Amino acid sequence: MASQTATATDVPVLERETTSVPLTPRELIWRRFRKHRMALLGMIGFVLLMVFIVIGSILVSEEKANVVDPVGRLSPPSEAHWMGTDSTGRDLFARIIHGGQISLLVGIMAVILSVTAGTVIGGVAAYYGGWVDAVLMRFTEAMLSIPSLFLLIVLGKFFGKDVQTIEMFGRTFSGSVAIVILVIGLTSWMVLARIVRANVLSLKEMDYISASKALGANNTQIFFRHLIPNTMGAIIVASTLGLAGAILSEAYVSFLGLGVQPPTASWGNMLTQAQQFIQRGSWWMWVFPSLFIVFTILCINLIGDGLRDAFDPRSSRHL
Repeated sequence: MASQTATATDVPVLERETTSVPLTPRELIWRRFRKHRMALLGMIGFVLLMVFIVIGSILVSEEKANVVDPVGRLSPPSEAHWMGTDSTGRDLFARIIHGGQISLLVGIMAVILSVTAGTVIGGVAAYYGGWVDAVLMRFTEAMLSIPSLFLLIVLGKFFGKDVQTIEMFGRTFSGSVAIVILVIGLTSWMVLARIVRANVLSLKEMDYISASKALGANNTQIFFRHLIPNTMGAIIVASTLGLAGAILSEAYVSFLGLGVQPPTASWGNMLTQAQQFIQRGSWWMWVFPSLFIVFTILCINLIGDGLRDAFDPRSSRHL
C-alpha cells in the first residue's frame, strides 16, 4: 500500500516536470529583473520622468520657457509659476521640462556613441588578437589615463561657444550641445571596450564559433551574428550605468559654464544661474533642478543594478 501511494503521488509531479515549457533566456532575464523590487521602482520612476518631459514639452512650448519677464523675476513658487522664476523672470517649470530634454538627449546620444566605439574596439581587439589587440588596448589604456572631465572642460572651453546653432528634432540647439555629446561619448568608451574584449576572448573559443567557420561564415558574420549578440548583456548593463554618468558629466560642465549654453536650457546651466542666489533666499532656483538630477541618476542606477542581476545566471535572486 505504501509503495502504491508513493507511486500515485509521484506521477503527477513527473508529468508536470516533463510537460512544462522551458523558459527562454529573455523570460529568465525578465523574471530575475522582476525579483529586484528597487529596479522596478527605478523603472517606474524613469517612465514617469519621461512622461513628464514628453507631455510637458507638448503642453508647454520652448518659447514660453525662454520668455523674459523682468517684473516677475525671482518670484517664489505660486499658482502662476509652479516652481517660481529665475533671475530674468523665466518660468522654472517650463525650463525644467525643456532642460530635461537636453540633459537626456545629451546622455542618450553620448551613450550611443560610446557604446558603438567601445563595442567595436573591444570586439575587434579580442577577435583578431596579435598586434591588433596590442595596438587597440594600448590606445585604450592611454585614453584611460586622461581625465575625461578635464578633457571635457578644455574642449568645451575652446570649441563650445564657437560652434553655430544646430537644428535637430525640430528644435534649435546651441552648438555646445554637439560638443558636449561628442566629448562625453568619445571619452567614456574605454571601460566598455575592456569588458567586451574579455567576453569576446572567452566566446571565440566556443565550439559553435568553430562550427560557423567550418560552415564557411566569414569574420564579419561571426562577429556580428554570434559574438556581439552574446555580449549584449554586458553591453546593456554598461550602457544603462553609462547613461547616468553622461547626464552627470553634462551637469558638471554646464554648471561650470562650459557645457550647454543659454538660451538652451539644461539642468546643469540652470544650477549655474542659481549659484549666485543661494545666499539670497531664492531656494527654488537650485532645489528643483538638483532634485530632478538626483532623481534621474537614482532611477537609472537602480535599473542598472537590476539588469546586472538579471543578466547574471549566478545571481542570488532565484526564480
